[in-house]
Amino acid sequence: MKNDYNKCRLVLASASPRRRDLLAQIGIELTQEQIAPADIDESPIRSELPKDLARRLAKEKALAVKHDGAYILAADTVVACGRRILPKAETINQARECLEMLSGRRHHVYGGLCLITPDKTAHIRLCDTVVKFKRLTKRDITHYLDSEEWHGKAGGYAIQGLAAGFIPFIQGSYSNVVGLSLYDTMQLLNGVGYF
Repeated sequence: MKNDYNKCRLVLASASPRRRDLLAQIGIELTQEQIAPADIDESPIRSELPKDLARRLAKEKALAVKHDGAYILAADTVVACGRRILPKAETINQARECLEMLSGRRHHVYGGLCLITPDKTAHIRLCDTVVKFKRLTKRDITHYLDSEEWHGKAGGYAIQGLAAGFIPFIQGSYSNVVGLSLYDTMQLLNGVGYF
């Protein structure tokens, strides 16, 4: 039997089809009217740590969306090697630089989540997933770049695609790396009595 969690209106402050699909996976199916992408400047502040950036952007995205009486859910994903924040790759050169940096290393994927309740209270969580890449050959990198799966992805890769073949180890939430930690989302929603 399908759960009907839409009895309380939830608005997703993101245009990401991956986040929408992930919510559907846990029984929260959104209509087009429940999708309200936030338009904010996502640039890091000087000396801002990656996990702080993920938290801040999730909160700013949630606050940028105005829907009275609704629960507003926003998320942001930040991929980091040490303190270095990797971009959402928009060019093939950015994607190549990301892959070369990730090759043979562990890195963190920080997922910031913010839920604003109808009474305007903000609830924030941070998910941290550790991902290890194998040492990539030039052929690995060229083949992946040719796929164009990297386009618009934090850190220049999508774990749910060809890049899965590069990853021997993950510690933490897989769905966080895709774009939204389902466990943390459920904990936030349960904590505010959404269900």
